[in-house]
Amino acid sequence: MTGNVVGATEHLEAVERLRRSYDALPVDAPVRLAKSTTNLFRPREATGRGLDVSGLAGVVSIDPVARTAEVQGMCTYADLVDVTLAHGLVPLVVPQLRSITLGGAVAGLGIESTSFRHGLPHESVLEMDVFTGAGEVVTTRPGDELFDAFPNSYGSLGYATRLRIELAAVPPYVALRHQRFSSAGLLAAAVARIAEKGTWKGERVDALDGVAFAPGELYLTLARWTDEPGPTSDYTGERIYYRSLQQRAADRLTTHDYLWRWDTDWFWCSGAFGLEDPLVRRLWPRRLRRSDVYSRLVGLDRRYGVVDRLDARAGRPRRERVIQDVEVPVGRLAEFLGWFDAEVGMRPVWLCPLRLRGEAAGGGPGRTWPAYPLEPGTTYVNVGFWGTVRVGDGAEDGPLNRAIETRVHELGGHKSLYSEAFYDRATFDALYAGDHLAAVKRRHDPQDRLTSLYDKAVKRR
Repeated sequence: MTGNVVGATEHLEAVERLRRSYDALPVDAPVRLAKSTTNLFRPREATGRGLDVSGLAGVVSIDPVARTAEVQGMCTYADLVDVTLAHGLVPLVVPQLRSITLGGAVAGLGIESTSFRHGLPHESVLEMDVFTGAGEVVTTRPGDELFDAFPNSYGSLGYATRLRIELAAVPPYVALRHQRFSSAGLLAAAVARIAEKGTWKGERVDALDGVAFAPGELYLTLARWTDEPGPTSDYTGERIYYRSLQQRAADRLTTHDYLWRWDTDWFWCSGAFGLEDPLVRRLWPRRLRRSDVYSRLVGLDRRYGVVDRLDARAGRPRRERVIQDVEVPVGRLAEFLGWFDAEVGMRPVWLCPLRLRGEAAGGGPGRTWPAYPLEPGTTYVNVGFWGTVRVGDGAEDGPLNRAIETRVHELGGHKSLYSEAFYDRATFDALYAGDHLAAVKRRHDPQDRLTSLYDKAVKRR
């Protein structure tokens, strides 16, 4: 076994350190985890010391026969996959960035190319320990009030310290087909068929995502797990994965490299640091071509306003950061992309289909989740877009992000909350089960120690 593996004793000791650090906080102090990385893209108020999560970043145990893993909440998917792949196993959904943690993916929602079959990461969690605002560790399972409210709660109901998750067997390789479409409507029709049947042109599809480069140039990548040996591509060096969709109809990766195909270039966002220039790429150390490095650089820019100051000095119009993931029903995808092109004008964008778990390929109705209420029987497409758009110095705060929020919900979709949000309280509560979350919070955080979801997502606390 490789990777960060801990035992049950070490896990309990780490939980006790967490508890002691919580007890040491003044009752009026903000509660925040003390960790060096984050996958949130919203500014937050500065706070004092955070909770001690040292020792909560490993794998407690693997059961290869039952295909389950006991995992600590701060364990990254990169570390987890290092352990599970040694057994030919992976989590059912592996979010695309290495530094995403298990607890973060459940509390904040993760997604990836297997989501059209397996839903979101929390749907394959069998049991979870949550450290609550009452300073207690509560063991909770699907169907329990706390468990069902936890997805999309972003720490407002507590923090996952241990998760028991399902695993799936995988072979060593992944065969890819990049299918081009000339319109969003044609691509959406293909997504609907694949989500319903689990196949495309008679061949099984194990994973599915895509990229829209332009209104007339869109691709779906259809992935199939395979044992067949053969040459594989490497996109951690000079070549860039997202460009390969335009350059070849078929490809082949190791399973490990497929899982992290987006991480090396943070999809295409590494281009902002010059990494699509061959010279810069050669000079940039390979070990530093990863999403968490780029994220830290973006964080430094936001803290010190370097780009904004350079723009102001050069007389360039002010930029708005448009960094969002939204879920749109597949039948409204073309409508949303047409509106997005006209009003925002950012390409490429990522496309990732999803359904509630159990609904793909003729399955039964999936469980619904109060704080992120996807409709049973509906195929959605996650549209991810990450960049800046010039809006001018006279623009209100977040005009494009506000317009996106309005349009997404007009189309029956949802917006993830890892980035900036601008909803008024009533709208937010209606969209994200605010009254229900507040009731669950009162039961498990009677002194109101934890910051509410609205205060985190909208008020940036």
